Amino acid sequence: MLLVVAAACVLSLVAVGFFNFGWASAGSHDVDATTFGIEQQSSQKAPEASDVSPATVDDKSDAEVLPVQDIADSASLEVASSRDVSAGVQEIAEEEEAARIAAEEAARAAEEAAMQRAADNRALYLNAFGSLPAGDVDFSIGEEAFIAEWTERIDNYLFGSPLAGHGETFARAAWENGIDPRWSPAISNTESTKGRVCFKQNNAWGWDQTNWADWDQAINAHVAGLARGYGFTISYSYAQRYCPPNYDNWYRDTLNQMTLI
Repeated sequence: MLLVVAAACVLSLVAVGFFNFGWASAGSHDVDATTFGIEQQSSQKAPEASDVSPATVDDKSDAEVLPVQDIADSASLEVASSRDVSAGVQEIAEEEEAARIAAEEAARAAEEAAMQRAADNRALYLNAFGSLPAGDVDFSIGEEAFIAEWTERIDNYLFGSPLAGHGETFARAAWENGIDPRWSPAISNTESTKGRVCFKQNNAWGWDQTNWADWDQAINAHVAGLARGYGFTISYSYAQRYCPPNYDNWYRDTLNQMTLI
């Protein structure tokens, strides 16, 4: 009896194992028992690189992701640009400095030329007449000092007259033409009482038959005319040419006025 029961149990276990195996195999498409579960695992392999979306690699846009060479080129361009700007600034600074030096040299040359012109005019006068009748005028002090000194002195002399305030014009014209700065202002007193009685417009010197638009234009023209047609300063022979009918009084009166300036 015991043997019959044991045999029955073995048969039951075999049957149960057979049916369980069949149920598990039914969903595997007749896959061999030795590969059961392996296919299922391999079907879950990592996705290929071509299947991966760009967004899963990097969140940056294409515009932000630059090749190494592009970055290097960009850096080189920035450095070159910086050098170009620096070179340009340096070049401008050098040009400005060169212009400043050139302007200073030109001014110095002009000043030296004016002093030489005055020295030449003075030498010619002394050779012709032997001495200066109204004292000497120093051009060697330079343009700035010369104009400052004679502007003040002439303005004081012309104060209260129609020519008042034009001392600088007289002084600068005398410097540029290399003649005594007292000569033209003194003649204006002899000829028109410092511009009060003019026979022509803005003509305080009885100079030709000329009208002038303003005093500055007239002063420059008269001083240049004295330098061109006469010389460094007043002389008796110049008075004879300037005012033939009454040169003696003209010379005396004009020379006296020059000593007041």
